[in-house]
Amino acid sequence: MSVLEAKQIRKSFNEGKEVVNVLNGVSLSLMPGEVTALEGPSGSGKTTLLSILGCILTPTSGELVVDGEPVNSKKPNLLPAIRRRSIGFVFQQFNLFPALTAVENVEYALNIKGLRGPEARREAEVALEKVELTPRRSFLPRDLSGGQKQRVAIARALAGNPKVLLADEPTANLDSQMGLQILELFRKLAKEEDRALLIVTHDPKVRTISDRVVRIQDGRLLN
Repeated sequence: MSVLEAKQIRKSFNEGKEVVNVLNGVSLSLMPGEVTALEGPSGSGKTTLLSILGCILTPTSGELVVDGEPVNSKKPNLLPAIRRRSIGFVFQQFNLFPALTAVENVEYALNIKGLRGPEARREAEVALEKVELTPRRSFLPRDLSGGQKQRVAIARALAGNPKVLLADEPTANLDSQMGLQILELFRKLAKEEDRALLIVTHDPKVRTISDRVVRIQDGRLLN
């Protein structure tokens, strides 16, 4: 059974007097333990689709179900709660707080989800252990390599045990070897912890760790 399902998602924006259709009836299901790569040229709708799947944007029409919960009927102010509970994000730019250590960056994500104190610290430590970064737990971002920063970002996404991980170009700022290590870590986490993982990418290496590759063009999925 899917943990995230999009059915006939359409999204349009008003640009002046014109209506621009960005997504045109996209349907996509993400399954537990499955790694899915989403490819497509610039302007194809990848970022918009990712934002809708992550409950950042609302679709113009169609249906989105996250962990068995229909999202379309929710008021916009309720969407952050769904994101915090069910979805972990990994970004191209890492987005770490420079004044916080690795463990504090992960702990802060847990604080936002409502977990505080010693329990939050323990869970942050566990998340860093999963990404093999315990020895760097007290390092500030400026003292970490690009790959280590991305591992902290992945640990932060794991905080709170979301069932869905959404990654936006997670290897774009890494060299080839480090990028492959990060991708292998992603696959390991998806398989061992039964998480659905969607990677938006231009990196052909993502195909090597994916169970499924889907391509989007002109707002439509091609396969």
